[in-house]
Amino acid sequence: MKSIIVDRLVLALVLGALSLAGTGLAAEGSQDAKDEQKRAKDEKQQQRKEDQQQDQVQRKAEQGEKQQQQRAQQEQKQQEQKQKQDQQQLERTQRKSEQEQKQQEHRAQQEQKQQEQKQKQDQQQLERTQRKSEQEQKQQEHRAQQEQKQQEQNQKQDQRQLERTQRESEQNQKELRARQQQQQERIERQSQQIQQERAQQQREDQRRDQRQQQRLSQQQQQQRIREQQQLVAQYRQHLEQEERLAREHADRLRQQRRMAQYRFQEEYLDRLRQQRVYLRDHRFDYDNDPYFYTAPIYRYNRGGKYYQINEYGARTLRQAVRYGYEEGFRAGKADRDDRWRGGSYKDSYAYRDANYGYNGYYVNRTDYNHYFREGFRRGYEDGYNSRYRYGRNDNGNYSILDNIMSQILGFQNLR
Repeated sequence: MKSIIVDRLVLALVLGALSLAGTGLAAEGSQDAKDEQKRAKDEKQQQRKEDQQQDQVQRKAEQGEKQQQQRAQQEQKQQEQKQKQDQQQLERTQRKSEQEQKQQEHRAQQEQKQQEQKQKQDQQQLERTQRKSEQEQKQQEHRAQQEQKQQEQNQKQDQRQLERTQRESEQNQKELRARQQQQQERIERQSQQIQQERAQQQREDQRRDQRQQQRLSQQQQQQRIREQQQLVAQYRQHLEQEERLAREHADRLRQQRRMAQYRFQEEYLDRLRQQRVYLRDHRFDYDNDPYFYTAPIYRYNRGGKYYQINEYGARTLRQAVRYGYEEGFRAGKADRDDRWRGGSYKDSYAYRDANYGYNGYYVNRTDYNHYFREGFRRGYEDGYNSRYRYGRNDNGNYSILDNIMSQILGFQNLR
């Protein structure tokens, strides 16, 4: 563009010069030449100014164009940046939207899975509940059947037990009448025997008094009487306390359906009541009873300790062993009749009580209980096993063998 402008200026100058030269021919030649030179110089200066102005204009135009181009480039860059930012924003928005959509889809899937799991759990719970209900129903039906069978069995057992009880009751009544008769006969024989033994003992005492030292001193007799009175009082108090325990034990026997053992205990308690009535009504003659002035003639060992005893005390301990064996045999036979396999002689109330035949005199209750239980244990084993290892049966009277009694007591003569 600049070269075009320059060419036009040169052409204008040439044309101007030619026109001036044509006209200057008619004027003065030198002056015209000077004027021409001056004009040329002026034109040249003017041309330079115009060229400078043109250059300035051109530079300004170029700078403007360049600035415009720069602004256009900046605007383009800004537009591109804006487009890029918009694109990035759009992409971010799209990614965010996609992420939100994925999250929504994931949450929807999670919720669907949870819902499916919950439905599955509810279904399983429902199935478990149904199975449990069915099992409980089956168990209830089974229990009902079992209870019905058990009830029928119990009714049959009760019927058999009732029939067996009736038969046993009839048999026991016969046996009881026989035992009562035998007991009455035994009491009469014992009474006669006691009278004979007392008469014989009196004779022996008289002879023994002649051979031995004089009878015990009056002070010793009074001390023995006081001790005996204390033992009797304690024994009577003990009998009153044992009545309640006997009733509790009888209730347990009825609950266990041990009717034979229950009847034995009732008979044992009846004998204890008769014994208690005798103790209540009997008036003991402390002053004239020979026990209180008769010196000891035996010694025996119990629990690693030796004790001395006279003939009256020895008779009482022999009686404890005999009565213990007899009551133990009846208790063992009762458990065998009840087919009771879960107990032993220690479960019997008679074994725990061990007071039958004891009147509170001549020996202390601890010694009597000990030797009663020794006889009871052996009698129970014979009665339960239906044998006679430690005793014998003499027409329904059970008695311990003499050698077994001697082994149990172990009396040793003092002189």
